[in-house]
Amino acid sequence: MTIQRHVPATDAADRAMLEGWLDYHRQTLAQKCEGLTDEQLRTASVPPSDLSLMGLVRHMADVERGWYRRVLAGEDAEPLHYDEADPDGDFHLTGTETWQEAYTTWQAEVDVARRNAAGFGLDDLARGRHRSGERFTLRWIHTHMIEEYARHNGHADLLRERLDGATGD
Repeated sequence: MTIQRHVPATDAADRAMLEGWLDYHRQTLAQKCEGLTDEQLRTASVPPSDLSLMGLVRHMADVERGWYRRVLAGEDAEPLHYDEADPDGDFHLTGTETWQEAYTTWQAEVDVARRNAAGFGLDDLARGRHRSGERFTLRWIHTHMIEEYARHNGHADLLRERLDGATGD
């Protein structure tokens, strides 16, 4: 599979611009993982950190789930990879996780995020609340998600370069 990234049009309207950049960053993370083995994707490349490319994908599946299911749509959606006993469980891999499983789960959450977001205007308040008790607009959530992906894509750049020397944006 070859991941294609698409930069939003420079004259896109607000929603198309935000969703375009969000998809661009989602595609960037997938591209950083492309062509690696499950073992490489599970490798924590900068000890003592547990951070790995597969861990980042699992983390982003939970982040998508949290913001677009629990906060935006007000759904009762339990975390996928972490819990109260292990709040960083998305990064704690056992060695049996596969890329196919992680990628499929992440993409399923992205699909739900897109469907849930489609039912809101950018300035509509979420149905649910963040753990802080606050409610957010879809615009804020999209902007936050772009920031979240951009930050973690920086981590992915370093992890990928450490694994096989591949660089690039």
